[in-house]
Amino acid sequence: MGLVGSLGFEPRIANVLYVLYVPQAGILNQARRRPQYTGLVPNNENLIINTLIHLKANGRTEGTQKETSYRLTRLSEQADLNNPEQVKITIANMTSNDKENYVKAYARLAKANQIEWKQPYYHTEPKMRIIPTRENIMKIISASKKYATIFKTLMETGLMPYELSQVQQQDIDLERGILNARGYKGHTSRTFKLTQETTAMLKTYFTKYAKFPESIYIRKMWIKHRNKTATKLQDPTLKNIRLYDLRHYYATTLYAKTKLILLVKQQLGHKKLETTMIYTQLTNFDEETNYTSKATNNMKEALELIDNGFEYITEMEGFKIFRKRK
Repeated sequence: MGLVGSLGFEPRIANVLYVLYVPQAGILNQARRRPQYTGLVPNNENLIINTLIHLKANGRTEGTQKETSYRLTRLSEQADLNNPEQVKITIANMTSNDKENYVKAYARLAKANQIEWKQPYYHTEPKMRIIPTRENIMKIISASKKYATIFKTLMETGLMPYELSQVQQQDIDLERGILNARGYKGHTSRTFKLTQETTAMLKTYFTKYAKFPESIYIRKMWIKHRNKTATKLQDPTLKNIRLYDLRHYYATTLYAKTKLILLVKQQLGHKKLETTMIYTQLTNFDEETNYTSKATNNMKEALELIDNGFEYITEMEGFKIFRKRK
């Protein structure tokens, strides 16, 4: 009770907060333990804890809470978090290329603690990733039994780990191989047609497990099996493949097969085309030079494509996808 009571809440509200946030004690304790530095402003601790409570109350994920806690703790080493101008200077003097995320973390603190500040603008150019090959991804996926299904589904849908963790069994039509997912971080909700192989894996998965694990455990298991596979095969390059690279792989291969950037945008759930362009690095896939792809939701146009030698491939979000060899 001392944790929330020290923040000045009324006893009735404090009782509610105690029930809600005891499970988060690990994160809150981290925030308490870390700031052991000369010159640390004592009130910083309360501001950080109050921010974490605010994030939890507003449904922010555990990952967001941990990232925010980490960055605010780092800021508290050098600045009074109750002084926004001092925080601005601290961020400006950072050598890190992560300034944008430190600004976001402090913005959360300012909102939670009703601190007014004029948010500075930093933009970090995303690092262009090397898209892993299907062969290397499958080496990691095949190293796990339970998580092979999860990794394969992420690879086949491009979903973020948190989005998949929120998918319930009733969101998947295991007879037709259709998965519905709700968007996260502003992404739109979308529908995916799964392959027969992945659908079969999901059928087996749900005979043993009631739901997907939380995203934090999906990430931990990816790192565990990736590193184990890299060591076993004596291939250290496998350790460079991040779980998030499955989303990059999906986006790039979908674009390579269809040449439809708007379809990729739709399937990734993006609101802005500029965001999609980050994912669709024009890697040289064999499919790019072998096929011309078209999409339509019009029956007359579909028949014309077939008459012109196009082959029907699949349907996504109401659009029928066709292709023919060049």
